[in-house]
Amino acid sequence: MAEIFRSSSFKDPIKRDEVEFNDKGVTFREKKLIGGTDNFVFYSDISGVEIDNGLFFSTVRVIPRARPEIVLNNFTKGDARRIKELILQNVPHYGSDTFGGPTR
Repeated sequence: MAEIFRSSSFKDPIKRDEVEFNDKGVTFREKKLIGGTDNFVFYSDISGVEIDNGLFFSTVRVIPRARPEIVLNNFTKGDARRIKELILQNVPHYGSDTFGGPTR
């Protein structure tokens, strides 16, 4: 399951953020004019995902446990929804209560 999503080059062709999925977790690459930041987060360490929708593009906010949030900009709305969906599918115990049963 190796999927890669890249932010739009239309809005910012130099600083394109990336999200790369693998079996154990997600790598978030925030590009800067010079250099950038790579953050790998295990699925079990993710506590939430939020999407801020603009007119054309979306910002994805990933909230890891015990770490600062990761903010990635300029994704298409469809890619942002797919990123959130893939993360939540792989987060253990997402959608269950504290006793392991399904939520209503």
